[in-house]
Amino acid sequence: MLLAIDAGNTNIVFALMAPGPGPDGRHSVLARWRIATDPRRTADEYAVWLNQLLQLNDLDRSAVDAVIIGTVVPRALHNLQMLASKYFGTEAVIAGKGDAAWGFALDVDEPESLGADRALNCIAAHALHPGDAVVIDFGTATTFEVIDFRGTYKGGVIAPGINLSLDALFTAAAKLPRIAIEAPASTSVIGRNTVEQMHIGIYWGYIAMIEGMIARTKAEVGRPAKVIATGGLAVLFERHTSVFDVIEPDLTLQGLAMLWLRTRQ
Repeated sequence: MLLAIDAGNTNIVFALMAPGPGPDGRHSVLARWRIATDPRRTADEYAVWLNQLLQLNDLDRSAVDAVIIGTVVPRALHNLQMLASKYFGTEAVIAGKGDAAWGFALDVDEPESLGADRALNCIAAHALHPGDAVVIDFGTATTFEVIDFRGTYKGGVIAPGINLSLDALFTAAAKLPRIAIEAPASTSVIGRNTVEQMHIGIYWGYIAMIEGMIARTKAEVGRPAKVIATGGLAVLFERHTSVFDVIEPDLTLQGLAMLWLRTRQ
């Protein structure tokens, strides 16, 4: 069984995965757990936490015989590698390194600067949805990736994440309260009080940004492109926009599993 680890700036996701029955390379996610990213957390701490979760799911640690790690937090990598070797008895595959190189062309000025999460999204998006595609990932940052029909990465966009924007409002404006992201109760864009106005600004502002960026991106691509959304907040925005063609909640994890399978082959 494969343990896929997606170490992001805000959270680290651990997922147990197994090959699915279909021909497209999609894997089944058997279990998924999330912990706040802290580069100081040791392999021993990860192991205690994971072992308890495995037991709660009636799973044994010995069932894990392979580990792959994708990270945008370099300081977290060593302890995650130690977790794999010390507690699972295997050397972790590192996404983007050695036999686990990305395996697709990067038609950009600085290919080495592409984050692991974004590269993994490209791998999975092209495998699951061949053709030109735009991937939107709602993470710490909101990112857009453009992949052509050959699977070549053509570039993208990085915008502040939704929660980052909310934190900036709360931190920089003394009289504005901290609010959680949620869809406004109505479709009106004229708020009647401060909190309502903040909800409208962040929610409909992001809808406008997403729709505007997709329209401009499609015009620049010049061919029909499928829009693939991922990240926990994709479902929240789906309610009030038709811009997404498909939502893939586990796109990054699927990319990790596909990359690991490629190293085996």
